Amino acid sequence: MEELNLSGEIDKATHWFVSNQGVLIQYVVNVVFAILILVVGLTIAKLVSKTVKRVMSLRGIDTTISDFLSAIIRYAISAFTVIAVLGKLGIQTASVIAVMGAAGLAVGLALQGSLSNFAAGVLLVIFRPLRAGEYVKIGAVEGTVMQVQIFSTTLRTTDDRIIVIPNGKIISDNIINTSREPNRRTQIMVGVAYDADIDEVKRVLGDVIKADNRIQHEKGVTIRLHEMAPSSLNFIVRVWTTNGDAWNVYWDLMENFKRTLDKHKIGIPFPQMDVYLHQQQAGLQKKINE
Repeated sequence: MEELNLSGEIDKATHWFVSNQGVLIQYVVNVVFAILILVVGLTIAKLVSKTVKRVMSLRGIDTTISDFLSAIIRYAISAFTVIAVLGKLGIQTASVIAVMGAAGLAVGLALQGSLSNFAAGVLLVIFRPLRAGEYVKIGAVEGTVMQVQIFSTTLRTTDDRIIVIPNGKIISDNIINTSREPNRRTQIMVGVAYDADIDEVKRVLGDVIKADNRIQHEKGVTIRLHEMAPSSLNFIVRVWTTNGDAWNVYWDLMENFKRTLDKHKIGIPFPQMDVYLHQQQAGLQKKINE
């Protein structure tokens, strides 16, 4: 009895496959083509993205823009590929697009911060307040720009730490770009003792500056008494250098100022406090004798 039932089920299945053979073959063909479309589409997206990036790089376009646009192109081609695959499988793409639109609206409301980061990324690419390879300070962090991506920007600090900042935070904060201009002004504060001669201090500091060929003397040098502080006379020194020499010039001037001031016996004071003790001398002497 069980053998008859099993035989009947097999006959039914065979009859169903035979009667629906054309539909099954068509469905299998559609699945195969859908897989091919997916593989080819994603491959094309990757190749086109790399090609666009390479062409922009050869034309000297900033890497910030090339990275951003290549990523947008790759995502766009991938999205069209997915829609084509769904259409090949017989799914109504119009309804899918409508559902995706509604879902996109809901997701957009839930991810307002991410969308603001995306919009900020577009603004960074358009106006380019910072570029790859430039040294910038954004809020409390600073470093060299590595990459401006769709949602975030990556910085590398001088001690090789990686900082990822959301683009929305960059747009809403101050951006200090120290690499855009070729020259930079260096400022140093030098404190000397109150008994120092002002003209002599200015001459000594000026001689140190004249001996440094990295300083752009034609742009002017400032050496003036800036402040009469509680413990010192503070002179301000301002010089111009190239961006690449700015820090080395700063450190070298600080060391040479100290050596030269010591050589000319010009004191560099430190904070001090005078304490006066008032006591009855006679009473104190009496207690000592007792």
